[in-house]
Amino acid sequence: MKLVFLDAATLGKDMNLELFKAFGELEIYQTTSLEETPVRCKNADIVITNKVIIDKRVIDASPSLKLICVAATGMNNVDLDYAAAKGIEVKNVAGYSTHSVVQHTFSLLFYLMEKMPYYDKYVKSKKWSNSGIFTCIDRPFHELRSKQWGIIGLGTIGKEVAKVAEAFGASVVYFSTSGKNDDRFYPRMELDTLLSTSNIISIHAPLNDNTKNLLDFSRLQKIQSGTILLNLGRGGIVNERDLVHIMDDKEIYVGLDVTEKEPLPEDSILFEVSKPENIVITPHIAWTSIEAREKLIEGIFNNIAVFLKKHTI
Repeated sequence: MKLVFLDAATLGKDMNLELFKAFGELEIYQTTSLEETPVRCKNADIVITNKVIIDKRVIDASPSLKLICVAATGMNNVDLDYAAAKGIEVKNVAGYSTHSVVQHTFSLLFYLMEKMPYYDKYVKSKKWSNSGIFTCIDRPFHELRSKQWGIIGLGTIGKEVAKVAEAFGASVVYFSTSGKNDDRFYPRMELDTLLSTSNIISIHAPLNDNTKNLLDFSRLQKIQSGTILLNLGRGGIVNERDLVHIMDDKEIYVGLDVTEKEPLPEDSILFEVSKPENIVITPHIAWTSIEAREKLIEGIFNNIAVFLKKHTI
């Protein structure tokens, strides 16, 4: 049996992938282009992919393919309908990164809320050393306690964020992107109301027809000055061009772990924010704690083991 890992670089060099040799011959590629994908999958029984696209073209070129393991929760990079029609199983791993994403949400929040870039620079420039006083209050900040935290997408991650926010004394409200989520613990709001009344807004929703460009210029305008907006969902949920225009006119603070295009293009409008200290962007790392990636690999391994237990290849 042959296994092919198409984009191992997305899991990091510190992860051990050799354990998959327990299932048979293993080929590991750090990255794989669109052109290379059909060739590398041609004789594979099992393909492991994070973001490499497995579509009809690749499936038709892979007559031995029986299992596609997605090294993520989202499976939008696989043509699920065509795979099913061909009798190919597709397995993902859910829940492995919840705690990591929640932690990163608060990392972005406090970096912005407590003006960390300014104070770090203030100390390292030795201005504090020469100030003559024991503290510095040049950039006042607020407590999270008693603030309204609006969550867009109250799924597994959103609910965990809500719990931590409450532990800090914030009051949590949410907007259901599907319109079907009625949580008994937190008040549900219409989106416009949530945007106009919340002090912190965090996005933990998938990208789909309901959420694409959900926060466009008209919606972003409703956010009050001083609000912190965090996107830990998907980049396409927030219109980046509209966001920059709003940030140029209004004092809002933004933390992004996802962008419309990844990696972020050199000509991205996000580099043109007039007050760059008001925005922090991380390269889609919220899911990548060592513990989360270890759980992910364990989940992939278990998916293959369960599949092989049910099937003879």
